Amino acid sequence: MSPTTDTDVIICGTGAAGLTLALDLARRNIAFLLIDKAAQPFAGSRGKGIQPRSQEVFEDLGVIDRIVASGGEYPVQRVYTADGPIDQVGVEMSEPTPEEPYQIPLLVPQFLTERRLRERLAELGHASHYGHELVGFEQDADGVTARIATPDGERTVRARYLIGADGGSSFVRKALGIGFPGKTLGVRAIVADVYVDGVSSDAWHRWGEDTAGQVSMCPLHGTDMFQLQAPVPFDVDLDLSAEGLTAFLRERTGRDDVVIRSVSWASAFQMNARLADTYRRGRVFLTGDAAHCHPPTGGQGLNTSVQDAYNLGWKLAAVLDGAPETLLDTYEQERRPIAEAVLGLSERLLEAAKNRDIHRGREVSQLDLGYLNSPLSLRTSGRDRGVLAGDRAPDEPVTGAGGLPTRLFSLFQGPHWTLLGHDVDEDSAPAARPGLHIHTIGARGDILDSGDRVQRAYGLSSEQWVLVRPDGYVAAVLDTAELGAVEAYLETVGVRPLAATRPTITEASTAMPTETSSDSTGTPRTRREHRQARTAAERRLATAQRELHQLSRQVQRDLRSVRRHGETTAVVARSNLAELAVKSINRLTAGLRTDRTDQ
Repeated sequence: MSPTTDTDVIICGTGAAGLTLALDLARRNIAFLLIDKAAQPFAGSRGKGIQPRSQEVFEDLGVIDRIVASGGEYPVQRVYTADGPIDQVGVEMSEPTPEEPYQIPLLVPQFLTERRLRERLAELGHASHYGHELVGFEQDADGVTARIATPDGERTVRARYLIGADGGSSFVRKALGIGFPGKTLGVRAIVADVYVDGVSSDAWHRWGEDTAGQVSMCPLHGTDMFQLQAPVPFDVDLDLSAEGLTAFLRERTGRDDVVIRSVSWASAFQMNARLADTYRRGRVFLTGDAAHCHPPTGGQGLNTSVQDAYNLGWKLAAVLDGAPETLLDTYEQERRPIAEAVLGLSERLLEAAKNRDIHRGREVSQLDLGYLNSPLSLRTSGRDRGVLAGDRAPDEPVTGAGGLPTRLFSLFQGPHWTLLGHDVDEDSAPAARPGLHIHTIGARGDILDSGDRVQRAYGLSSEQWVLVRPDGYVAAVLDTAELGAVEAYLETVGVRPLAATRPTITEASTAMPTETSSDSTGTPRTRREHRQARTAAERRLATAQRELHQLSRQVQRDLRSVRRHGETTAVVARSNLAELAVKSINRLTAGLRTDRTDQ
């Protein structure tokens, strides 16, 4: 018998990747433990660029407005030359469109981004555990046993999966013996968050752009600080104090009026480009910087990490709920090629920066990245226009049948799959099932497509359907006659009809796991255990109520079929209805049966 499982997932690392993964698991009611060996949250601005695709992710997670309010748009680049300062546009600004509502990269200090993610996590009832260091782990066929050093001593925690989101020097990756090949890019740099006098916050100030002595000061929106950046020689000792950095600036700019009053955070580092040989060993996964290490050019590292976690979260939840284990193989199949391509982009941008080209265009937005070659992209014959399986699903404004305006992104928001039918017969839709939202668009549907925006954005014809994944990518575009392929596909990703749904009770706790205090009969003894048992029972009741509602809808559909068709078809429908009712009643009875822990 396998050891008792304390939690479903251990996430090691509380950076942007670990927090994004925690948020996605929290909203899916998956139990997890989020730990970090640091005594407190990261205090630096290192990854300060939030690209448009990551903004879409943050909207889905319910935190985009707070992140936008925490920062601002990239300022102009003020380059100081012998002839005086010249203002240049460093980041290409495009107006938002209905298909792409986020077009402008944001400048948000990393510590503020992570603070907003922690706040959202707290709203969902979870918190990070700082001062908790993963010191060892072993895995077997059923799970992972982790040893965690805490302020109160070492603890052993059993989990179904372990995720290494612990940065470029990842303990998890090294413990697994996974190679991290790549190269040092021949650049050493300093980065520091400073309070400074003598520069204005309306521009990103740059000196010495045509020399080896370049230095820049970028205003950190949402704070009174600036980020100092500069390449430095490999063989020089650096003084990162306020006095030392003031002298450094004076030497490189020739200005005595720029004075650093204090330093909030500072680091000297070598730029690297590295990619892990694999993202998975058994029940242990790597995500974020633990799997790939980027130079800072183009603001790609943090964004790629966030989207790693966003890809992994829904797949972990699906497998924990009974989907085939092979679904987790698609995490590396989809994300590793993305990291490889982004690493190449970051290196090209670094070379361009060395040649004084600091312009950034659409290529850094990550809106054009997708999974066209993924095994999860269901290809259909004859599709030669519009979006394809694996593409990012565009947004568009639509109107509900009740008359209120909404957006496709609002329909997609949440942990579910979405099936959109364009100009279809509602009765042709698959049966409703947990984890799938079905909408029909057109005069006969619950969504109105004013101006045919959705039809044009997706390239749809009448009687066509679009299946959208929980992470906002298109899984399939197909005709009504091909809907059987969608039903079979949904089975492979754990979205099953009610008759096949496996009851799942998961208690997601923000506290460290503790020993069970039940007596020999299994009856809870503490108030906390009584609350947990009551919550579990209430969840089963709520699930039963939802299933009864879905059963009622199925009954109504079958009765309509009986009325529309002849006697033979009616007999078959009644037989299917009776079989469905018996199975549903048996399942609901088993799920609602009271045991000793519910008393």
